[in-house]
Amino acid sequence: MIRNILSLNKEISLKFVKNVSRRNVKSFSSQKLQPVKLAFTIYENYTSKAAPFVIIHGLFGSKQNWTSLCKAYSQKIEPPRKIFAVDLRNHGDSPHSENHTYAHLAEDLRLFLEDNGLEKIFLMGHSMGGRCAMLFALTYPKLLEKLIVVDISPINVSPNFSEMSKIIDVMNRTEMPKNVVLSQARSIVEQQLAEVIPDKGVRAFILTNLMATEDKSYKWRANVPTLLKAFQEVGRFDVENTAQYTGETLFIGGEKSDYLPKTDFPKILKFFPNAQLKYIEGAGHWLHAEKPNEFLKITIDFLNRPSAG
Repeated sequence: MIRNILSLNKEISLKFVKNVSRRNVKSFSSQKLQPVKLAFTIYENYTSKAAPFVIIHGLFGSKQNWTSLCKAYSQKIEPPRKIFAVDLRNHGDSPHSENHTYAHLAEDLRLFLEDNGLEKIFLMGHSMGGRCAMLFALTYPKLLEKLIVVDISPINVSPNFSEMSKIIDVMNRTEMPKNVVLSQARSIVEQQLAEVIPDKGVRAFILTNLMATEDKSYKWRANVPTLLKAFQEVGRFDVENTAQYTGETLFIGGEKSDYLPKTDFPKILKFFPNAQLKYIEGAGHWLHAEKPNEFLKITIDFLNRPSAG
């Protein structure tokens, strides 16, 4: 059921441009980007001085997606460490912006570390958040102790990626109801989404972004116009061919998902030479929701293992 509910993310495997000219490659650390301050939830351990664990969600997700797992991590990670779940820009409670590129997302994360006095972190990202995490690792390797990438490849692109634009477009065209309770608003909006989203579970996931406004109307919590405008930009993942993150890295995928093909791993090692690859049997793209116990075991074993060097 959860695979169906969250299968929306099947279209967000983002294109990796392997061979780009130096003219088109930008040094992300030197770009004059305007970062935004990210909303977050902290699962505090007041006595811990260990590197915190920061978790970032995927497209149309939010920090709320990780609440249960964050609570589990706060109890089971050794040594105990602070857990942060963040909302990326244009999602959740974080600010909206006209810009939505991986370079901007990585700079937002850098500012988040700076604002919260975090010198070094463990970082985990799912899907689009995994792409953000990879770029952050490649750009600011000294700020990471370990990296976990959840069911996304820097190499592969989903053949269904273009379908995502249709979903964003119908969200952008949605006529929002007024003066009705949330349950009625959800029903009205769902009827409009059904034009292009036949799967009820996918519609339910999209509707988690519906929120009331002060004028008794409704709006999308995610910044749909910007995400629509930035669709092609989000579909690119450009890094220099020589870029590497040599820290310990775990790529973890769902056995039933096509987001992280085993055939990509040799190319992944060119950018993440200290990476390992694991799969959860019977899981799809949202493996952490479908198989939480298995997901926790694999990730906690990786996090708790002493860092090399």
